[in-house]
Amino acid sequence: MTTTVEDQIKDTVTANDVVLFMKGTKMMPQCGFSSRVAGVLNFMGVEFKDVNVLEDDGIRQGIKDFSDWPTIPQLYVKGEFVGGCDIITEMTLSGELDALFEKEGVTFSKDAADKIRAANG
Repeated sequence: MTTTVEDQIKDTVTANDVVLFMKGTKMMPQCGFSSRVAGVLNFMGVEFKDVNVLEDDGIRQGIKDFSDWPTIPQLYVKGEFVGGCDIITEMTLSGELDALFEKEGVTFSKDAADKIRAANG
């Protein structure tokens, strides 16, 4: 049985608490928006799976169809699509991302999140 791109994406977002579909990797982002979201997650100490959409055109298009969201990066928490760069930035600054992580039992550094808000306040 062959797995479809949609199955691959579903498996990835359900098998990992936090997944970032991005251009590049968490250590070597290859676009500014991916870099910003990965940077926030790394700074906050969030364990996440990175999926480099540049390595697979099927995934690159498939994730857009899967979420019905036109841009990359895309952040998933506990299998749910959270948003792209602007939404994640906004949620980080408002404290909504902290609340989501707390609600979903995702470990992160509250101090680091507070530092991001202080620096951008």
